[in-house]
Amino acid sequence: MTRKRKVKITPKGSKSKSGASKGKRSVKSSLINFLRENSSEPFNYKEMAERLNLRSSAEKAALIEALEELQQNGTLEEIKRGKYKSVIQTQFAEGKVDMTKTGSAYIIVEGVEEDVFIAPAKMNGAFQGDIVKILLYARRPARRPEGEVVEIIKRKKESFTGILQVHEKFAFLVPDSKKVPVDIFIPISRINGGMDGDKALVKIIEWPTAGSKSPIGAVERVLGRPGEHSTEMNAIIAEFDLPEEFPEIVVEEADAISDEITQEEIEKRWDFRGITTFTIDPVDAKDFDDALSVRSLGNEEWEIGIHIADVSHYVLEGTELDKEALERATSVYLVDRVIPMLPENLSNKLCSLRPDEDKLTFSVVVVLDGNANIKKEWYGRTVIRSDKRFSYEEAQEVLETGEGPYASELLTLNNLAYKLREKKFAHGAISFETEEVKFVLDENGKPLGVYKKVRKDSNKLIEDFMLLANRKVAEFIFKKDQQLHNRPFIYRVHDTPSEEKLDAFSKVAARFGHKLNFSSSKSTADSMNKLLTEIEGKPEQNLLQNLAIRTMPKAIYTTHKSSHYGLAFDYYTHFTSPIRRYPDVIAHRLLAHYLNNKKDIDQEHIEAEAKHSTEMEIRAAEAERASIKYKQVEFMMDKVGEEFEGLISGVTDWGIYVEIIENKCEGMVRMSSLDDDFYVLDEARYLIRGQNKGVTYQLGDVVKVKVLEANLQQRTIDFKFVEEA
Repeated sequence: MTRKRKVKITPKGSKSKSGASKGKRSVKSSLINFLRENSSEPFNYKEMAERLNLRSSAEKAALIEALEELQQNGTLEEIKRGKYKSVIQTQFAEGKVDMTKTGSAYIIVEGVEEDVFIAPAKMNGAFQGDIVKILLYARRPARRPEGEVVEIIKRKKESFTGILQVHEKFAFLVPDSKKVPVDIFIPISRINGGMDGDKALVKIIEWPTAGSKSPIGAVERVLGRPGEHSTEMNAIIAEFDLPEEFPEIVVEEADAISDEITQEEIEKRWDFRGITTFTIDPVDAKDFDDALSVRSLGNEEWEIGIHIADVSHYVLEGTELDKEALERATSVYLVDRVIPMLPENLSNKLCSLRPDEDKLTFSVVVVLDGNANIKKEWYGRTVIRSDKRFSYEEAQEVLETGEGPYASELLTLNNLAYKLREKKFAHGAISFETEEVKFVLDENGKPLGVYKKVRKDSNKLIEDFMLLANRKVAEFIFKKDQQLHNRPFIYRVHDTPSEEKLDAFSKVAARFGHKLNFSSSKSTADSMNKLLTEIEGKPEQNLLQNLAIRTMPKAIYTTHKSSHYGLAFDYYTHFTSPIRRYPDVIAHRLLAHYLNNKKDIDQEHIEAEAKHSTEMEIRAAEAERASIKYKQVEFMMDKVGEEFEGLISGVTDWGIYVEIIENKCEGMVRMSSLDDDFYVLDEARYLIRGQNKGVTYQLGDVVKVKVLEANLQQRTIDFKFVEEA
């Protein structure tokens, strides 16, 4: 059920609270600006009112309130009765809002390690993801940095999904996102046909001021009734502002591209059409953007071609097609559909390396000996003709039986892949093997079952050669950079984890009897790999794998050269998936640019594209997780009342997260349901302890739970602990 709200409507002609609040905010802003310019000058209330030209009693009252607030937060000091002085140079910062469920937020300031805490009353109308200017309060001993929002520089989004509550003269949208701390007020004239209980997309038409909590919105689109598959999936698409279709001009540009490959174009490229070449992809894949060719050179040496669809040949810079691809930056994979980066004529036809068709590619060609040592390497544009399209399952069967089409070539590639893998781990790479959950859906999108996607040698073979291509391209550019005076490139960078996070992870692993050594980068990698091998097939596998990944910083795209910690590569890029990732298109263009000895590259422009691509990658991952969570909830709806074994996967002030071992669906035992004692969170030890009986619930514990509720609207599953008989 959604909550109903009582609303006080301000009659026409009366003075609204928001007007007075705006005055307070304006006075406080003027005072802060004055302090910024006159930090060392003492003043009293009357002097300040005169300097700020405050005449009305309301303005003077607002000044007194602002002085008291700034004194309380440590920005001002009352040096004698009624006389104030700025304690420190008033500091401002810009950052991104990361809201909590309570309405407070942390401001992520680039280049600053600690996020800045903002209390709900100091958010001043800022929402999740907004770029804001904040006033930093004087730092108090043993306290995290705090501040308040003084200006909203850029809104992250203007439209929100949720459930409509329609009254006689007005309506509200109760947002789906728990990080939107207020409901959105909607005039009855702006509900656009929406009915009470509908799920809708609402656009903000008036943002809140400091004293007005609810923004005002208008219904853009009614999505349907909650709980229906199409409604909920469309709501996820709208919630994350994902594009539903390509603009007509983009489709027209894509459809106008000729599929003819001229002899003139072929003569510019290395022709691989006579060399054994094939693709290996998921059985349901439609876009094949990578292929492998293999040829024996004798003397235990093999020429391996890693051929990638030459998207940059077709998608030219500055075109509408290119602008749209950059804006999307990545394909998004929801549980029941793909939202592609490129239109179908490119992604599934022109650029897809389909068998028995001539295709233009950009390739990394290496000569490997029997131990996978690189003897020669080459980079450039090619033309190929794939001999066969393997699914992973078909290729795996050949590897396991040693029989079937291109068995000799597949076995050779697999043997070399094993050697490449051994070198990677010997160099300090960490073997992250997360369990990927997939759903079996009926024709209406209803989940009938859950299964774990297993990665076998055929998957790893492709991965190892793609990693090789990505690494070698980055190394090649870095060496060329040194020759060409540091020309920019797009790198995939993964920083080292913090000691605090590693220490916290080791404590959790110790709960299961695993000892870790994090004294050096090499010992960290060795310990992690040993752990990940030891837990394979055990109940704690998924939990520790996911925690290990959370311990690591997020990888990003950037022009600044740095290493990839998780892979133990000094330099790394993304080159092998240009149909679905825009950074790969950038890498192709830059590589071609430097192979042709061109010079004019704007690093700031590339860095901006890299940053945008990182942001879009994060958005895509969040949308994918939301769609998976929705299907998990839907799958559990007919299992209310049933009991399952699970692992405690998270502990918080508001409840205990439990992941069911059988199907990986995660729900929560709410603190309010633990009525046998008063429980307190021990954050440092990842546990919740009863104050009277001493019962503890710790991260990683195996527990038995009963399903109480599966709420599709909120995408939540509620559990209750079941005592063993």
